[in-house]
Amino acid sequence: MAERLPPELWSHIFDLAADEDVIFYPGLQSAMAQSTWYKLLWGGWIVRTPRDTINMIQRRSYATKKSIITACKTWRRLGTEFLVRCLFFDDPTKLRDLCSILDRDPSLGWWARRLHITHFLSGRGPTMDDFENPLISILQQCPNLQIFIVDWPMSSAFGPIADTLGTYCHNLRTVHWHVPSELLSKVIWALDTLPNLVAVHVEFDAAVQESDTITLGSAQDVKLKLPNLQQLFLKGFFQDFLEQATEWSLPMLRSFSFDFGTNRHDLPDVVSFLAQHGTTLLFLDLNCIPALDVRTILDLCPFLTTFCFNLDWKIAPIPNPDLNDEDVAMLPITLANRPHDHIQHIGLHGLLHAFGVGCAAAAQTIATSKHCTKSRFQKLERVRVLSPRVLQDLNDMNGPADSCYERWAGWWEMCAKMSVRLEDCSAGELGNLPQDPEEEGHESGEDEEIEYYTDEEERSGSVSLAELRELLEECKRMTEEGEREQSPFQLFLTPPM
Repeated sequence: MAERLPPELWSHIFDLAADEDVIFYPGLQSAMAQSTWYKLLWGGWIVRTPRDTINMIQRRSYATKKSIITACKTWRRLGTEFLVRCLFFDDPTKLRDLCSILDRDPSLGWWARRLHITHFLSGRGPTMDDFENPLISILQQCPNLQIFIVDWPMSSAFGPIADTLGTYCHNLRTVHWHVPSELLSKVIWALDTLPNLVAVHVEFDAAVQESDTITLGSAQDVKLKLPNLQQLFLKGFFQDFLEQATEWSLPMLRSFSFDFGTNRHDLPDVVSFLAQHGTTLLFLDLNCIPALDVRTILDLCPFLTTFCFNLDWKIAPIPNPDLNDEDVAMLPITLANRPHDHIQHIGLHGLLHAFGVGCAAAAQTIATSKHCTKSRFQKLERVRVLSPRVLQDLNDMNGPADSCYERWAGWWEMCAKMSVRLEDCSAGELGNLPQDPEEEGHESGEDEEIEYYTDEEERSGSVSLAELRELLEECKRMTEEGEREQSPFQLFLTPPM
């Protein structure tokens, strides 16, 4: 069968089977990315976060490609390039093996488009600094690299790695870096050498030294021009970065997100940043504990279609100089000074205490969704609760606590009257929890997990699991019939740890 189809058709089939459209999408995951449900074989539904999902997709893609190249001679010849297009590591020690392979056959690096190193050891084991040399050697042989993601914290290794990216990887479109705050100047210089970036995610760890003693040197006066940057995501201690970015030229910026974690002091000056760049934004995600001036922020971003904020913020009524404090306190609370013409989707952070479940069950809260009304957001279509933890706690407790049921029902009633869909982070309707599948016809032992997808995901047009299994069965049949040859990637033909 392999000889009867043209190589172009096989390439398209391999693309579909290996989820290439998902893996090579240049944008980074936002807060509105969907979580999914899965059920372990021994029982219990677990929420899989978008980050875990993309890592799982890359592992599954790797297994599919491995089956493809070991099936027969023709598929090995056509499929080898697919094996190196996405390089995914959850064990950085494998970088040395890949470095050896590319040293033997440098032409293989030409096919690499995505390099993703994920962090899962929780502080144990080696650091990225221990693998600086092999990673630099790999990057030097990947001139067409488009996506570079390193979830693993980098410190002293970041400078040389960033220099290598700027020198050799001119097609780079997406980066995800995790660095200490002291390396802010190197981050700025790295961005200066990569003007074609479309999406940037930078996570800053807390500074080891006093922040007042950190100097930017000549990077202080750099006015970056990133003409193609459309998505910027900042996390951690990024206050100084945001101050510098306020003066940069970002004409194509469409999406801005920040996650300030549990920090409560030295809040980033997001208002000044949005005063310069807010008019181009379509997506805005502000995740922090201290309340921000939402009404001013929305005035600065008139074309937003998606807005995410913390519903636990204490938002004051609109000031009225003609009323005393007691009368002002009785005024209705609104998110916008005037109706917003474009917002269709609202995402809600926080709400850990809203339904009386999980470890927050004993806490009291007055979180309310009454701020999100059609009078201020005329095009509003959906409101989504963004926390996977809230959804997991709701499932574990089989719904909201009795004391919070009235709030949950009130949200449902209000959204229904406005014809607005109220969702959880899986894009399912809030409160519709997964149900156990019927026992009949289920063969235990084959799969460790049962996936559960929402209606929206089923309509997305992605390759179905049945189609993937059908292709893999064909791979297995051809493996039995064909002649297996030694692959230059034999070191990688074992399942990733």
